[in-house]
Amino acid sequence: MLFQSFEFLIFFPIIFILFWALNSWNLRARNLFLLAASYFFYGYWDYRFLALILFSSLLDYTIGISIGKTIKEGVKKRLLALSVIFNIGILAYCKYLNFFIENFVTLLADIGMDQDISTLKIILPVGISFYTFQTLSYTIDVYRKNIEPEENVITFLTFVSFFPQLVAGPIERASNLLGQFCKKSEFTYERGTEALRQILYGLFKKIVIADQCAIYANQAFANHDNLSALYLILGAVFFAFQIYGDFSGYSDIARGISRLLGFDLMVNFKFPYFSKDIGEFWRRWHISLSTWFRDYVYIPLGGSRGGQWKTIRNVLIIFIVSGFWHGANWTFLAWGAIHAMLFIPSIFLRKKGKQSLPDVDNKVTLIDLGKIFYTFSLVCITWVFFRADSISHACSYIAGMFKVESFQFNGFYFKFLPILTLFVLWEWFNKHSEFGWYYLPKNKVARWIVYLSVVCTIVYFRRDDNEFIYFQF
Repeated sequence: MLFQSFEFLIFFPIIFILFWALNSWNLRARNLFLLAASYFFYGYWDYRFLALILFSSLLDYTIGISIGKTIKEGVKKRLLALSVIFNIGILAYCKYLNFFIENFVTLLADIGMDQDISTLKIILPVGISFYTFQTLSYTIDVYRKNIEPEENVITFLTFVSFFPQLVAGPIERASNLLGQFCKKSEFTYERGTEALRQILYGLFKKIVIADQCAIYANQAFANHDNLSALYLILGAVFFAFQIYGDFSGYSDIARGISRLLGFDLMVNFKFPYFSKDIGEFWRRWHISLSTWFRDYVYIPLGGSRGGQWKTIRNVLIIFIVSGFWHGANWTFLAWGAIHAMLFIPSIFLRKKGKQSLPDVDNKVTLIDLGKIFYTFSLVCITWVFFRADSISHACSYIAGMFKVESFQFNGFYFKFLPILTLFVLWEWFNKHSEFGWYYLPKNKVARWIVYLSVVCTIVYFRRDDNEFIYFQF
């Protein structure tokens, strides 16, 4: 069930009304209802995967309780290992097994040992990369004694399956979200209006920006051999805004829906394309994933405490693992490795005492704008690997971006640029707002004209219920 679908337009108002009726009556009944609604929402794609998320949740719930009651450190470590092995194992089986089989067969063929080994027919459960990381962080935090284990099984199951963020994040921590299911929600007019604005802006990002940019990006990547450098560059830019509008749009809608139900999810994006370096970009992009790898992989490996070379090693590991998290393809590994190489110079700069660049402000110098443009250009080039079908496809596309040849005008790629430009300007002037609406007319009539204009634009551009990109991860 997609947020922008008519099914969800029917589903959510029913959930909203019943949720608040139960919230004022009985907390346990409210959570049980929310759990049932979340399982219905998830099962709407494929009910067969409900058994997997239920089993995964119950296992980590049991492990968390057991760790909390166990005194012996050795037993705690074995319990944690069981959680890690199961979560990473089920993720590896569903997401990466065929990748390893295909590459093993290719390797055998390269050395003259052709084997008739077929891949398995494995369907990737939607959202598995998100909820496995969410439950895994819970058991790790319980083991570290950062949180107390949750004893109420309904509360824990609801935390794992909470439908607004279930299939594409943010990857929530128990320290932030779990406790919110243990108390009654509160609804205010201010929270309601903020939530609706955020949902509206998220839908605009998805339907108007992402889905339209996808049309031009898909054309460019499918016909890169026949296009001049300018149009390949535009294709990469369109994909950059496609994936940003798609993923940050989902996060906005998820956070807005959660706020309507009285829950606060973490911020997942902070206007990443206004970053002045790659390090800042990763502090602004998919924050829930980057902080997850920081807390559960980078720091346990030693972080930056072991000297420059160990720090470089750790950076390479988390970026490559992060790339592989996104999908079973060499292109994702290359994307992660390239970002690591772009990030590593900041390690040496910090060693010399230089601090990270400050957040972008409205008052910027030409040098600041140059840094933003440079960083965005690098990010766009790396996105080519993320979008391409193969390494050779990505290399061919990037080579075409720098080829010098006669220019042939193609108006198709310029049709959407005015709207995309207005979107960038809107983001720039509203970047100090958590909900994307910093500058709004104070006059009520003028404000509603803005809202209705956005709604009409969404309705005009809406064609099909296109899935969000990160559903495949």
